[in-house]
Amino acid sequence: SVVRHAHCPVLVVRGEKDGEPPFSAKRILLATDGSGEAALATQAAMDLANKTNSEIHVVHVTMPLLYEPSSGYEGDYVADYYMVEEYKEIERSGKELLDEQAKKIKAAGGSVAQTHLRTGKPDQEIVGLAEEIGTGLILMGSRGLGGIRRVLMGSVSDLVVRHAHCPVLVVRKEGS
Repeated sequence: SVVRHAHCPVLVVRGEKDGEPPFSAKRILLATDGSGEAALATQAAMDLANKTNSEIHVVHVTMPLLYEPSSGYEGDYVADYYMVEEYKEIERSGKELLDEQAKKIKAAGGSVAQTHLRTGKPDQEIVGLAEEIGTGLILMGSRGLGGIRRVLMGSVSDLVVRHAHCPVLVVRKEGS
């Protein structure tokens, strides 16, 4: 509830694991969707990385296309030419967004260790990648969806906060 209603960035820190400090930002995972809120998160990631000598990894998650069954047999799917072309376009757009973010970070004096394009449910992909690369902090924006939209669409930041193994910093526009 605090993450959802706060009018400032919120850092959620997990409990200590086997003698590890509760917070280490040596590897930051910046989750982006290209929104204005994600731009705020990018700035926060650069500021934090510069102050803590951390590396930044940037992830963008695309949603998978749904395929129609070609027959009555379960698991038998056909991806027609148009769906393949649509997927290629989604993938191309995702790569462009990641390249854009990396260029912005570099232009502002930062650096990106690696970009990651994933396909699936955004919260699951972000949390999974954070575990794979040993992230010390996940940093992301919050769109601040209203109650009904949040119920219908869900909140990626809420789900990441709940399931992440490491601290999560949710950045939002001050006063929103």
